Amino acid sequence: MAGTAGTPGTPRVLRAMNDRAALDLLLEHGQLSRTRIGKLTGLSKPTASQLLARLEAAGLVLATGTTEGRPGPNAQLYEVNPAAAYAAGLDVTPERVLAAVADITGRTVGSFELQTPGRRPTQPVVRQVTDALDGAVKAAGLARDDVHRLVIGTPGAFDPNTGRLRYASHLPGWHTPTLLDELAAALPMPVEYENDVNLAAVAEQRLGAARGHEDFVLLWNEGGLGAALVLGGRLHRGWTGGAGEVGFLPVPGAPLVRQVTKANSGGYQELAGSQAIPKLARQLGIEEVPSGPYAEVAASLVARAAEAHEAGETDGPHRQLLETYATHLATGLASLVSVLDPELVVLSGSSLTMGGEVLRALVQDELEELAASRPRLVVGDVREQPVLRGALESALAATRDEVFNTSR
Repeated sequence: MAGTAGTPGTPRVLRAMNDRAALDLLLEHGQLSRTRIGKLTGLSKPTASQLLARLEAAGLVLATGTTEGRPGPNAQLYEVNPAAAYAAGLDVTPERVLAAVADITGRTVGSFELQTPGRRPTQPVVRQVTDALDGAVKAAGLARDDVHRLVIGTPGAFDPNTGRLRYASHLPGWHTPTLLDELAAALPMPVEYENDVNLAAVAEQRLGAARGHEDFVLLWNEGGLGAALVLGGRLHRGWTGGAGEVGFLPVPGAPLVRQVTKANSGGYQELAGSQAIPKLARQLGIEEVPSGPYAEVAASLVARAAEAHEAGETDGPHRQLLETYATHLATGLASLVSVLDPELVVLSGSSLTMGGEVLRALVQDELEELAASRPRLVVGDVREQPVLRGALESALAATRDEVFNTSR
C-alpha cells in the first residue's frame, strides 16, 4: 500500500537512508559539521539540520565541540555516539580464548584472555565462552546485557545443515551436538559463528590490504594452513561451511593422507604448513632452531631468513629456506587460483607475514610459473589479532544495521 513505512520512496524511508548515509560518513571521517555533512550527502542546510537533530534525539550522534582557527563563526561538530551500542568478538584456539568488546565506532573498549591449555577442557565450553566474554565486558566497564551481538571465531566451521563443528578435531569440547543451543540459552544477545580464517579475511576486507576488492583469496598460515574465499564481495563458505579448508588439498610433493578428517591434516598442510618449516630448517642445516609451539618457531625462522636476505645474504641455508617454502606455498596456491582466478591473494598469519616483502616476491614469482592466472599477491595489513578484529568487524556490521535503522 502506498504511503506505508516500508514502501520505497516514502518520506520515512528516504529519511532513514539519509540518516544512515550521515552516520556512515561520521564513522569514516570522525567529527563533521552540519555544513560538511550537507555537502557530502547533497542535503540542504535545513534538511541536514533536521537530520542531525533527529539523530541526536535518538542518541545516535553527539554534539562534541566547535571548529576553531577558521574565518567566520565557529561551527558545531558532531560525531557518532560511541555508547549507542556495543558488540563483542571471540577468537578461539585450543590454547586460549581471546575476547574483546568494541563500541559502535569500532574502538575496542575492553579485552580479556582466558587460557584453555590441555587436550581436555577444564571447563565446559559454555563456561569458557561466558567467562571470556564477561572478562572483556568487565574490562570495558559494562554489563553482559550491554552487548548487542557476539561473533565467535573458531578453527573449522559449524555445518549449517547439522550445527556440528567440522574440520577442527583438535578443538576439545566444541563438538557437542547441543552446543549451539546451550550457548544460545546462556547468552542474552544474538550469537554468530564463523571460521577463523574467514574472519581474518573480513578484517583485511574492511580494514586492510583487501579494501576495495570484490574477489580475493586470503591464504592463512599459523596454527594451521587455510584459506578464505571472497567472491563478489561475499565470503564463500560452501555447502558444509568447509570452503577454504585447503590444508587437506592433495598437492605434488606430499603424500596423500587418507581419512583426513580424522588425521586433521592433508597434503598441502604437510608440504607448506607451519609445522613443516622447522623440519625444513633442520634439513638445510640451519643452526639453533628454537623450541616451542611450532607456529611460533616457524614464524621466528621465516623472520630470521627474511632478515638475513635483507642484510645481503643471497645464498646459504636461510635463502634456501625461503625459496623452498615459497615453492611449496605456490604449489598449493596454483590450484586455487587456477579454479577461482581471483584478483588478489592476501598472505596472512604469522608464518607468512613474518616473511614480509622478500617471501611475497618469491611466492609471486613461483606462482607466475605454475598458474595460468596471475593474481597480485600482497602481505596482509592486519597483523595484530586479525581473527579477533574480524569477529568484531562482523559483529559491528550487523549491530550497525540494526541500531542505525531509523525507519522503524
